[in-house]
Amino acid sequence: QGQLVESGGGLVMAGGSLRLSCAASGLSFSRYGMGWFRRAPGKERDFVAAIIWSGGSTYYEDSVKGRFTISRDNAKNTVYLQMNSLKPEDTAIYYCAAGLGVTTTPALYMYWGQGTQVTVSS
Repeated sequence: QGQLVESGGGLVMAGGSLRLSCAASGLSFSRYGMGWFRRAPGKERDFVAAIIWSGGSTYYEDSVKGRFTISRDNAKNTVYLQMNSLKPEDTAIYYCAAGLGVTTTPALYMYWGQGTQVTVSS
């Protein structure tokens, strides 16, 4: 059974940076598209970024374009989310997910991590 474990969250001041990691086990990582989602307090789980199996194409939600970068290392079974120029509105629990393709729709992903909290103070 596939498992995803996120790490790297924390408390940062506005304008700062964090790098989230998501380590996969129990699945053929290089076959899966990977996505990052986030859930802010009182809101639904929203798409942040996604990357295809090879890393050759990436996709971003408009509000994070130019600030966040998704990448993956198939040799390490890990996907990353580099977050720069963080804003208070980026505060959320961040989740990684694995699916057979890439999509902005959470329901189409097969595996999910437990989430990591990111808090950006103003």
